[in-house]
Amino acid sequence: MKKYLEILKKCPLFYDIDDADLLRMLTCLGAKVDVFDKKYTVFAEGSKAKYIGIVLSGSVQIIQTDYYGNRSILGNIGAGDLFAEAFAVMQMQAIPLSVVANELSEIMFIDCEHIIHTCKNGCGFHQQLIFNLMKDLAEKTVMFQQKIEVTSKRTTREKLLTYLSLTAKRMGKSSFTVPYDRQELADYLEVDRTGLSAEISKLKAEGILESRKNEFRLL
Repeated sequence: MKKYLEILKKCPLFYDIDDADLLRMLTCLGAKVDVFDKKYTVFAEGSKAKYIGIVLSGSVQIIQTDYYGNRSILGNIGAGDLFAEAFAVMQMQAIPLSVVANELSEIMFIDCEHIIHTCKNGCGFHQQLIFNLMKDLAEKTVMFQQKIEVTSKRTTREKLLTYLSLTAKRMGKSSFTVPYDRQELADYLEVDRTGLSAEISKLKAEGILESRKNEFRLL
């Protein structure tokens, strides 16, 4: 586990925990690591929620598919970030979405029961771990509200500009790269890809933005 120390120190779950305590904690929590090929389903919709996932390398996408097979991307999770923590805390019997590897990815799994219930060893860092988990859940709630703000807009143009504006504000700059290709961005915005491409072309012609693949610049 020592080789993952640097990336784990960036994980919000382990904020303000010393390196030595972190390595001991992983043993206490029974953490395990697995590797997934691109497009491999890490968690399938309908499966029981038990583990919290931490991306050590690569990235995964959170995907929801409706009754008719229409796909919506809820988020992209990169190295050092958590996923499925809300479902694991709730101990859901059937999670309502899928987690799919976006590329070759290493993922650490921790049984949520080992986090929310303190161990018999009385580890001093366990309370900090629980606090970090609650804080992460609160931040994810805010991010979900932003997703609703984007997709609640009526037109493709409004959805795209809202998403790009929020991204620029979060990153603190007008030029940035989004973690989606054109089809994935359409799935995230819940719009048609052809219509999205047409709208991007219009916005470029109007001098509102510049773009190349997944790179954008708001003018």
